[in-house]
Amino acid sequence: MSRSKSKRQSPSTPEPGVTGPAPEESAIPAPESPAEATAPSTQSAPSLSGGAPGAMLRVWFAAYRVEVLLFVVAFVVLSSFSSQRFLRQSAAPHFIYQAQSWLEGRLDVDPQVLPNLEDWACVRQMGGEKVRCEGRPLPDDRWFVSFPSFPAVAMLPFVALHGYQFNDTSFGVIVGALAVALFYSLLRFLAKEGETARTRDENVVLALTLAFGTLFFYCAIRGEVWFSAEVMGVALTCLYVRNALRAHRPVLAGVFFSMATLTRTPLFFAGLFFVLEALCPGPEPRLEQLKALGRNWKPAARKVGLFALGAAPLGLLAAGYNVYRFGRLSEFGHAFLFNNRVNVDIDRWGLFHWEYLGRNLEAAFLKWPSLSLAPLKLGYDPRGLTLLLTLPLLVFLLIPKLRPRLHWPLWLTVAVCALPGLFYQNTGYMQFGFRFSLDYTPYLLLLFAIGGWSLRQRVVLATLALGVLVNFWGAVAFRGYTELVRNW
Repeated sequence: MSRSKSKRQSPSTPEPGVTGPAPEESAIPAPESPAEATAPSTQSAPSLSGGAPGAMLRVWFAAYRVEVLLFVVAFVVLSSFSSQRFLRQSAAPHFIYQAQSWLEGRLDVDPQVLPNLEDWACVRQMGGEKVRCEGRPLPDDRWFVSFPSFPAVAMLPFVALHGYQFNDTSFGVIVGALAVALFYSLLRFLAKEGETARTRDENVVLALTLAFGTLFFYCAIRGEVWFSAEVMGVALTCLYVRNALRAHRPVLAGVFFSMATLTRTPLFFAGLFFVLEALCPGPEPRLEQLKALGRNWKPAARKVGLFALGAAPLGLLAAGYNVYRFGRLSEFGHAFLFNNRVNVDIDRWGLFHWEYLGRNLEAAFLKWPSLSLAPLKLGYDPRGLTLLLTLPLLVFLLIPKLRPRLHWPLWLTVAVCALPGLFYQNTGYMQFGFRFSLDYTPYLLLLFAIGGWSLRQRVVLATLALGVLVNFWGAVAFRGYTELVRNW
């Protein structure tokens, strides 16, 4: 029976959007490696007669038991390292205040209830123009969250139940654990589609590497507006890439792309990955596929159009919200930061400028730990720490053993996502490591997954262990706004 016939005759299942099987997939997952594909099946699928919820749950768990276990393990470890923070709201709960304001019927934030004045946007009307507030706040000033708003949308149902007291720290831990499971699901999907030759165990190791061997570790345990967005951006990236692969679900890819962009604006540039997949989805040489587009461009154009259709609703809402708040389509609020140390640079050079490149490169690659002997103490610079320590797997990406179909699409996506952070007015201070790199860390780990290096090689295992050790240090030692300002 042909593959296409098999798909048409397989039972259809609801589209879960991300971790569930695609409509063309069986309810029981396909083998995850060539070795598993040749193994005889000894277990039949549970019966769904009568549609009993228990039977459906057993089928679902049989299909996604590894994802569930990874979620549980990640949740337990992240919540343990979050420690006392897990039990209370963070010191920078900006998204909670935005969500509660929407529920109260206002688009700005009530200045009477602001928990602090750290990284809020303040807008003042002068001569009919919107300008940044200077000096003492005035009664007519309007206050907004100075970050993209999708995390507030995600928190909205929970804020409706708990109000201003909602715990964004525990919410961030749950999202972090979900991101780990979603990354494994993405790796499993790539193996099923023949894009990698990784086994289930190798994919588990790579998912745990994201969780505990990258800057994701310390970001996921803190809450706080800066880190919450980074972690949610990782989860949404996993959903986006899974649906963007070979442009096979363009509308869903567009939806998750818009969610990711409205969580972390540099992820807007990750749209390049979908475009490349729409233009060159096959294994043939890219030059041949591009030449073929001249003869038959409509399928690729249709996919790009559907992608834009999926991204448009949230994108248009966000653009309108930005115009209402700040008078510009693409302004999310950082040009209106109230009484912030970065305002001098923004006024002189703007939000993005080549003048910032040197210090961002230093924060990303040239900052190393400091060691004092009296007393013995290992320290880090809160402006950054080299990626060669926080993500040491980078060295293997520079010398891959294989360059399969996704090699260049992933590298180009990394490049376009990294450039905004390197030319940005802020290095990410205060932080443990160059936290903006978390925007493209999933793509870097995917590059390692397809790069052909065996996880059994001692040098690879040593590098993985180094990454876990360094990021364990970050999870334990990082002292940010919560500790230094609130003394928690």
